[in-house]
Amino acid sequence: MQYRTLGKNKKKVSVLGFGTMRLPTLGSESEINEPVALEMLRYAIDHGVNYIDSAYVYHGEKSESFVGKALAGGYRQKVYLATKMPVWLVQKKEDFDRIFNEQLARMQTDKIDFYLLHCLQKDSWPKMLELGALKWAEKMQSDGRIGEFGFSFHDNYDLFTRIVDGYDWSFCQIQYNLVNEDVQAGTRGLKYAAKKGLDVVIMEPLFGGTLANPPPAIREIWDRIGKDCMPVDAALRWLWDKPEINLVLSGMSSMEQTRQNVETASRPEGSWLSEQEREIIPLIQKTYRKLYPVPCTKCRYCMPCPSGVDIPLNFELYNNTAVFKGNAVKLCRILYTSLPASQKASACKKCGICEEKCPQQIPISKMLEDVNKQFAEAEGANA
Repeated sequence: MQYRTLGKNKKKVSVLGFGTMRLPTLGSESEINEPVALEMLRYAIDHGVNYIDSAYVYHGEKSESFVGKALAGGYRQKVYLATKMPVWLVQKKEDFDRIFNEQLARMQTDKIDFYLLHCLQKDSWPKMLELGALKWAEKMQSDGRIGEFGFSFHDNYDLFTRIVDGYDWSFCQIQYNLVNEDVQAGTRGLKYAAKKGLDVVIMEPLFGGTLANPPPAIREIWDRIGKDCMPVDAALRWLWDKPEINLVLSGMSSMEQTRQNVETASRPEGSWLSEQEREIIPLIQKTYRKLYPVPCTKCRYCMPCPSGVDIPLNFELYNNTAVFKGNAVKLCRILYTSLPASQKASACKKCGICEEKCPQQIPISKMLEDVNKQFAEAEGANA
């Protein structure tokens, strides 16, 4: 396992962090398949991963509790634990202590090693300043209950620079991958943070998992390197090849993914990318931009929808019909048709609540109209 440093105290962290946002489930998001997830998490730790990331809201508020149980039996002492304050749930100063104490209880610990303000955006950043979030965090640090303090971010570059400059942070967490160089903070934000001496953690390295199973047009390009080329492996190495990046979080959901990610992170650091890969990745990026009409990462911050629409699923089916051909399109249409009426794009009331929460700033209501039009023919054929 390769290691870098993170935070003001230069903690030695594995380049691969285990994100607990997409653990295997038994059906619903809140039903974590704990035996499988436990095996995955402990396998990663046993093979050198020492940074575990969670959040108050992941898996229907069940992720932190699972992590707490998984780190029993001496595993807590082997890792740095990270979780986040859900800023949208903070309405008054007292909420900081209430939520934080609940997180400590869930995770069965008396300290969070890396603590973040979750998903700072244009409305939540001023609110956090007004409610005294920074002074609260400083007190928690002085009490020994928080180690390093940072923020995760989902907004535009200009706001990112203002937040970076607005406090003496230990680290930040941004969305970044080989098809998202110009989204949100982007490459400019990555370099700006590094210039300011701020360490950077990367989330969504595989763009919500979509880079793991490339469409034929992309697979054809990867195959120019060799038939055994693994897109996931290359996408992670593309990130680790950048010196500004301290750690990459992967939201692994199977043991196979865990083993693969651990193996990739254990390569000699000087061999992250070959010259052929450096030449071909710009073409990969250009081709992807042409394919997906909706830049949805399935983070589910838009959920629940007041009308019951399953927004991420609608966009996933829509994107797949735009990228894949043949039987894949038929399958997507069947899946859409089989959805309950309330979960379909046609049930959208255009209330706009989801758009206020979307980290990708997707015009969701308008895009759901397009989804509805795309599948209207299939609906009619099965009427």
